[in-house]
Amino acid sequence: MDNRPHLLLSPCPYLELHLNTFLEKFQNHFYIVWLSEFIKNSKELGEKIVAILSFSQETYINKKILDLLPNLKVISVFGAGVDHLDLTLIQSYGVKICNLPGIVTNPTADMAMALLLASARNIVSEVQQVKNSEPTNSVITEPVEVTGSVMGILGMGTIGLAVAKRARGFDMTILYHNRKRRPLEEEQEVGATFCPYLLDMLAKVDFLVVCVDLNSSSTKMIAEQEFRAMKPSATIVNIARGLVIDQDAMVTALSEGWIRAAALDVTYPEPLPRDHPLLHLNNVIITPHSGTDIKETFQKMLDISFANTLAGVEDRPFPHPIKV
Repeated sequence: MDNRPHLLLSPCPYLELHLNTFLEKFQNHFYIVWLSEFIKNSKELGEKIVAILSFSQETYINKKILDLLPNLKVISVFGAGVDHLDLTLIQSYGVKICNLPGIVTNPTADMAMALLLASARNIVSEVQQVKNSEPTNSVITEPVEVTGSVMGILGMGTIGLAVAKRARGFDMTILYHNRKRRPLEEEQEVGATFCPYLLDMLAKVDFLVVCVDLNSSSTKMIAEQEFRAMKPSATIVNIARGLVIDQDAMVTALSEGWIRAAALDVTYPEPLPRDHPLLHLNNVIITPHSGTDIKETFQKMLDISFANTLAGVEDRPFPHPIKV
């Protein structure tokens, strides 16, 4: 009989990249129950599972699953976002939830600037030109200036602030829209100006960086009206969640020239179907939700996630509880 606490886990592309490192960390203390194994034998395994390690793309944690896990103590989220979870439902079962805020801030902000620069200077298409010996005048989207341009940040949380700090290095004018205005000292630190009305901000920006949390009020927050408000020379960068943007409206905006380009680390679904229009537009860059896919960042996430999960199983306080 294996007396280790049982941990429910579902395979995902991000985990598969680091699976051996993950197993080395967790298997000494936890018995790993893969979701496919649990589904086949839920009656026997359900009573043994005391923890779930959850990733952002997963949507299987629902009432049906929770009813099969009478001894579940903790859901440990391997990341900062918890929009994929029904927090009220989970906590009604007496289950604790923890996540990893702060760790992903810098790599995610770095990714925003990397996407912005790559799109502005057509880096991807120009690399392809060189490799394929294409003529240098074959670029469809003209490069644009970054230094001295106007950045709009949608969602001025910790990641938004980190993006603003990086933008200052390019002498960018920084505008932001947020549910609440940030303290004056924070605005002054990054040189940011609050815009209470989103459409007013959108009309001014050269680059819109989407950093907002996904919730009921931010779902498809950027839709046709918002795209029409933007300049034809504007670029949208999304490092938040795919569902913050109405993708059908974005395809139209990109195809018909309402905006210049899009650079996306997130979409819905992930990955996109191979026939999705976004994959066939020359003015779009898409990366596979890889903003935190850095060895050092993964190790930090792994260490804290392990500590969180073990603390939850042992009924000890953990650093980052989620409360509704």
